[in-house]
Amino acid sequence: MSTVLIIDDSPTELHLFQSMLERNGFDTLVADSGEEGLKQARSARPNCILMDVVMPGMNGFQATRKLSHDPDTSGIPVIIITSKDQETDKIWGMRQGAVEYLVKPVAEKQLVSMINAVMAT
Repeated sequence: MSTVLIIDDSPTELHLFQSMLERNGFDTLVADSGEEGLKQARSARPNCILMDVVMPGMNGFQATRKLSHDPDTSGIPVIIITSKDQETDKIWGMRQGAVEYLVKPVAEKQLVSMINAVMAT
């Protein structure tokens, strides 16, 4: 079974994504900050990471950059999921190491399909 780490400071979003993924057969881990997400990614080595952008402390772009530069986590695909629908943010996220970018709200079918696609590459 595949494990997805969800990093988001919103308890509502964490619960929503966790419920969607578990309904579709994924194991999930959650972190409510970029710092906690980095720790969990290093220790658990999930198959995929869903990353919010706007978080206090370390934002999602910073956390994604750290993950992509760490030899222990650089192979884990990161999907940025944010409420910011701006092309410049998408480009910036991809430059930091993300493999995909989704705008909230995300449909369950779209999310599951994207996770499966990035894990297959």
